[in-house]
Amino acid sequence: MPKISSDQPVADQNANLRAMLSESGYSDKAIDYYIRKPHMGIIENADQISEMTGTCGDSMKVYLKVENGRIADVKYQILGCPGSISAAMAAVDLVRGQSIDEALALDDADVFKSLEDIPVKKHHCIQLAVKALQKAITEYRKHNGGRDLIAATVPAGPALRSAGDTPGETCCTGAGKPGNCGAAGGCCGKPS
Repeated sequence: MPKISSDQPVADQNANLRAMLSESGYSDKAIDYYIRKPHMGIIENADQISEMTGTCGDSMKVYLKVENGRIADVKYQILGCPGSISAAMAAVDLVRGQSIDEALALDDADVFKSLEDIPVKKHHCIQLAVKALQKAITEYRKHNGGRDLIAATVPAGPALRSAGDTPGETCCTGAGKPGNCGAAGGCCGKPS
């Protein structure tokens, strides 16, 4: 495996980095996104700034600029791996210029197809990039008089309840029987 040293010229460092990423299963397109990072940074006077942290610990901040109902620009700040960075950069290229509804329709498969290939263990990075972008667009719409497109939530764990749940409200328990959301420690989101 090639070594990267700060004593090497930048071109040699990039060549070695490309070789390492290629050996790890990243396509040339994904590697290029990671090295160039064309959509990294901030947007001054962004219309929406949203943050999300993935299960792996990678964190993304999304800056969104909307003009005339279309995605004019998106920038990410990312504390994460090459998979997260390349996925986020590809996502921006896929939604820039699209309407809000078109951009919200972006899914993991679109980004994977754009990247051509990344290691299987990094597919969750694509999900994080897409979810962070969708969160920013949804929050933008919500704060700007649009409809909230999220009709239902999925609890992330037994200690969490869906927004609006109150203790004593009937829902199904983990066993599929009617029960008290507070007593069950969560709610399945289905009426009993």
